[in-house]
Amino acid sequence: MAERPKFTSIDQYVASAKPDVQNILQEIRHIIKSEVPTAVETISYQMPAFRLGKVFIYFAAFKEHIGIYPPVKGDKKLQGELLPYRGPKGNLKFPLDQPMPYQLIRRVAAALSQE
Repeated sequence: MAERPKFTSIDQYVASAKPDVQNILQEIRHIIKSEVPTAVETISYQMPAFRLGKVFIYFAAFKEHIGIYPPVKGDKKLQGELLPYRGPKGNLKFPLDQPMPYQLIRRVAAALSQE
């Protein structure tokens, strides 16, 4: 069995994704950076992540979706809008065969940075 790559930067992670997914990952990265400019990029659990002291958001590409972690708490209106994207543990799954809801992802980044 081949070893999985060990990523040391978000650039490496993005470069390893399929070309059509690279643009989505870069847009999510840009959204988080613009929404939370003081956040620091990192790799945690072999996923792109941003931290403000501690990691507040992770995102990753999978075969059929983009995952965003951890679950959003607090904002009831936002939670309601996220229902169609919730996985079994509350983590978010945005299908790759549908338009990416970037404005919703922007709100998720803002909410998670406040938790």
